[in-house]
Amino acid sequence: MEKQPITVNGLNKIKFELNDRKNNIRPKIVQAISEARSHGDLKENAEYHAAKEEQGLNEKRIQELETTIATANVIDVTKLDKKDKVIFGSTIIVKDLESEKESKYKIVGKDEADVKEGLIYYQSPMGRGFIGKNKGEFVEIKTPSGDKNFEITDVQYI
Repeated sequence: MEKQPITVNGLNKIKFELNDRKNNIRPKIVQAISEARSHGDLKENAEYHAAKEEQGLNEKRIQELETTIATANVIDVTKLDKKDKVIFGSTIIVKDLESEKESKYKIVGKDEADVKEGLIYYQSPMGRGFIGKNKGEFVEIKTPSGDKNFEITDVQYI
């Protein structure tokens, strides 16, 4: 299986979620199933079927998290040689040239990406547009709402 880049913080979040699912959520679901079983006829027992479905979803997520950890290529940007270049794991400050609004983004792997939190997937149009560029460069990114022009005002490795 192909290795997937992930930040140190991203790997820690995934390990935390995995631990929570195995040690907290799984036992609660098992308890809910045994409680629902004690209510009798399983064919018409909505609580039992809901708990079994929840169990299936939880086990599927546990497998996804374990695969992510197994295929993780952890990149610690604080240990890399840096020269104001946008790379995986770097945090960038960009200015939208149309609105003059500044935004802060961190370039991350797919399991960490959350645009609302400023975490952009390195393979997304924005991620691909910024990677490889340098502080001070202008970047045009094609978005569903049209082309956007940015200036990279800062590159941080934190």
